[in-house]
Amino acid sequence: MGGVVDPAVRLKRIDVQGVVQGVGFRPFVYRLAHDYGLTGWVLNHSGGVKIEVEGVTAALDAFVHDLTAKAPPLARIVAVEVNDAPPNGYRRFEIRYSVAEEGRYQLISPDIATCPDCLRELLDPADRRYRYPFTNCTNCGPRFTIIRDIPYDRPLTTMGAFTMCPDCQREYDDPLDRRFHAQPNACPACGPHLWLEAAGACLAERDEALRLAGRMLQEGRVLAIKGLGGFHLACDATNAGAVRMLRARKGRPHKPLAVMMATLDDVHRHCYVSEEEERLLTGQQCPIVLLRWRDDSTVVREVAPGNLYLGVMLPYTPLHHLLLRDVDRPLVMTSGNLSEEPIAQTNDEARRRLGPLADAFLLHNRDIYARYDDSVVVGSRPFGHPQARQQAKGGSDSNFRPPIPNLQFIRRSRGYAPFPVRLPFKTKPILAVGAELKNTFCLTRDDFAFLSQHIGDMENIETLDHFERSIELFKHLFRVEPGLIAHDLHPDYLATQYAKEQIGQCTHSDPRSPISTLPIQHHHAHIASCLADNGWMPDGGSENGVAWDGTGYGLDGHIWGGEWFVGGYRGFRRAGHLEYLPMPGSEAAIRNPWRLAVGYLYALTGQVPALPGIIEEEMRILCQQVDRRLHSPLTSAAGRLFDAVAALVGVRHSVTYEAQAAIELEMLATRWAEAQPAPVGDAYPFDIQEGGDGIVIGLRRLLQAVQADAAAGKSCGEIGWRLHVTMAELIAAVCRHIAAQTGLRTVVLSGGVFQNRLLLGLAVPTLEQAGFRVLLHRQVPCNDGGLSLGQAALAHFARSEHEIH
Repeated sequence: MGGVVDPAVRLKRIDVQGVVQGVGFRPFVYRLAHDYGLTGWVLNHSGGVKIEVEGVTAALDAFVHDLTAKAPPLARIVAVEVNDAPPNGYRRFEIRYSVAEEGRYQLISPDIATCPDCLRELLDPADRRYRYPFTNCTNCGPRFTIIRDIPYDRPLTTMGAFTMCPDCQREYDDPLDRRFHAQPNACPACGPHLWLEAAGACLAERDEALRLAGRMLQEGRVLAIKGLGGFHLACDATNAGAVRMLRARKGRPHKPLAVMMATLDDVHRHCYVSEEEERLLTGQQCPIVLLRWRDDSTVVREVAPGNLYLGVMLPYTPLHHLLLRDVDRPLVMTSGNLSEEPIAQTNDEARRRLGPLADAFLLHNRDIYARYDDSVVVGSRPFGHPQARQQAKGGSDSNFRPPIPNLQFIRRSRGYAPFPVRLPFKTKPILAVGAELKNTFCLTRDDFAFLSQHIGDMENIETLDHFERSIELFKHLFRVEPGLIAHDLHPDYLATQYAKEQIGQCTHSDPRSPISTLPIQHHHAHIASCLADNGWMPDGGSENGVAWDGTGYGLDGHIWGGEWFVGGYRGFRRAGHLEYLPMPGSEAAIRNPWRLAVGYLYALTGQVPALPGIIEEEMRILCQQVDRRLHSPLTSAAGRLFDAVAALVGVRHSVTYEAQAAIELEMLATRWAEAQPAPVGDAYPFDIQEGGDGIVIGLRRLLQAVQADAAAGKSCGEIGWRLHVTMAELIAAVCRHIAAQTGLRTVVLSGGVFQNRLLLGLAVPTLEQAGFRVLLHRQVPCNDGGLSLGQAALAHFARSEHEIH
């Protein structure tokens, strides 16, 4: 710089915020400036990207417009600040070194699936990266899982241990190359490498390790495979013996397992796939998508017993692409853990924890800095929706049409976290620690809610350690020092105990301000989560919220889960709930839903149902528990009602994973309805009563009618269908009752029960036909995986009200 300044030349200083590092944004800016004949510079800093650019007005205006209009596909711009300044007389446009700025933060890209360009190189025998399992570029590859700190530069990632060879360095330094400043850039000569080991001995290295791993999978072995954010346990999904062996070793007898398939054509051979589901499968996030399973699929039923849907993903790393092509069949790819422990992260941890589970380990030497489970989504409107019902009937190639698109998260992790949810209000730094099951936490700063990746069920010390380490990582990356921690009301949750242990500690940013905590009722958080998910404005007023799940600590000390609320961010009142019924044995009733069936009917009618396989002495003792209220907490949970009916009609008396009985009832009901020319079935009777704390929905007549249908020999599928119709009608009936009193015409649906495709597909149109606007989750799960977002939103307004008053 330093040349004579043309009086027609202007200069603009531009600050760009969002996901703009590691996505090819600086080379994009470099090329754009050259296209418009502009001079100046661009650099990364701790808060995003800074640009100084000068030239004539028309070119500058076009440049500013194209910054967002033509940004790289992986960039996600949330703010662009443009200011005029005196020209500097720059003679060229250049990319400058990154600058660290104290206190600034930036949005971090999730890990991105292999792009088409890298895949072509990977499969091209003439390319220097042929069959190199760590191929990546600016448009794809690891991001969040390798970042130690910001700004996003190679020394601050786990790739800092690898020195680039001259060829890779030339690509890295060339602004016109798609690998310009691709921090994980590497090749076989200088980058990470694979090896296969068993019983502590190395069996093969590099490409031979990959080929040998493929042969072992074809032979029916179970392998532990190190991926992006941790380990998978893999086996041949078409080999029933291999799947049973994996289940036995993992301690997971029935819970569905995810499957990876090599290509979209393979997916079509095994599942029905809509256009929306194709888009999800092939997108840059590459999640597990729950697809309707074809009856003629060669993926064995042991992969997802009793289920109509198969969780499918396409390869999202070069290693996966190569392995799936070598094996030439679908592979089970389930989290590398034992039961509900966190996914194994390091090589040593995998050897220690997965040694009894795997026959061999496919390892590499690129360290993983953050654990990262696969995301799980539903990509289409469920069967119960009338149009979907009409389209899906039959199910053959000639007449099957996929249901209506409607993305919903079951688990939000790889590919999506840690990109934030944009809040419709600005917050001070808050940490919300989530719930016990499907835990995520949430950190807020400005108008961003940084929801963590899936942490898991907080039932062991390993998961608690993962939770605590992840909180520290998020606080460091996003420069957040929360002064307030929101937690669930339940005193025994590990997340609650963690929050209380922080009371009185001081933040690094303000040693004079001790950390305080705020308890948030579980179902209030569910409804607030859905409001924030939909960008609901704080001045939107009260809404009618329906929170249905299996367990949540209520304000009265009972177990809630079948609730209607009126309110919003600033508070709720309970407007109605399902009738309280006993859970004999508490947690034992969740694992053995026959206890719910007996306890419910006995409490309501004084009669004991006959359940095959359950001995009379057990039932007698259970009834005594109910009479004496001994270890029989009361619950209003809708999830428990589904479990009780499933057990009552003989679907399942005991379960090995959460909601198994209810899920199997849903599958039978869906299958039954699809077989009917026009599925009909009147709703079972129920009673709407005014109680001291609002509306109470009596269930005696409902359960007696279910029992009568079962005694009359009606199938589990037909009874299940009628139950789902009933529950949809029940939701709408209570909402109409509340609307008559309040005038509220928006209904918010949240809670894990609304993962039930059949219920959701019946309830939404029933509500819409009654004139209600329905809000569903869009960016976070409706289950407890989205709870921390609602906790954070409610904590913000609770603190704001306190500060005001």
